[in-house]
Amino acid sequence: MPVHEVVGVQRSNQSAPFLVVRNTKSLGERIRARLRFRNEHGSSLLEFALCLPPLMIMMTGTFAIGLTLANYEMLNNAVGTAAMQLATQAGQLASPYDPCALVVSLVEASAPSLKPANMNFSLNLNGTPYPATGTSGSSFSCTSTSNTAGPAGNLKQGTTAQITVTYPCNLKYYGANNFPSCTLTATTSEAVQ
Repeated sequence: MPVHEVVGVQRSNQSAPFLVVRNTKSLGERIRARLRFRNEHGSSLLEFALCLPPLMIMMTGTFAIGLTLANYEMLNNAVGTAAMQLATQAGQLASPYDPCALVVSLVEASAPSLKPANMNFSLNLNGTPYPATGTSGSSFSCTSTSNTAGPAGNLKQGTTAQITVTYPCNLKYYGANNFPSCTLTATTSEAVQ
């Protein structure tokens, strides 16, 4: 059944012709059409209720991954800054000569939003490794009494100083750590000046 019926064409002296159209739907057909659409009002609420949980999971997961990437970038920049400072200030260490403590203080100062207790340090000076002695940077020390022997003596011009720091990812969302074995590792090597 046609919805509209063309009645005729009218022309005006100075305008283009236009069609005259009459609606052929009866009043009953129009009421039934309105009633059909009225019953679909709850469907949008149902669609919203079905789409909201996956959308929230995706948003919070994206947020957690974004925070992890920001932590990695901050850790990487802090380790790079500490390596550069250690390489340029090797001859200016104060007594007692402790390059490990200098590295810890520089990394912690450069990464203020990371928890120092969760950082694990490792230092390699001229091929000699100085691993962390405890579970955090606060116990990382390689003290020597002379700037020509021990760790400070390994900071000779032309040698390499390598710093490695690990930090847990902490990908927690909705109360669960979904990747407990994930750790961020930043390593930088600099030539001692």
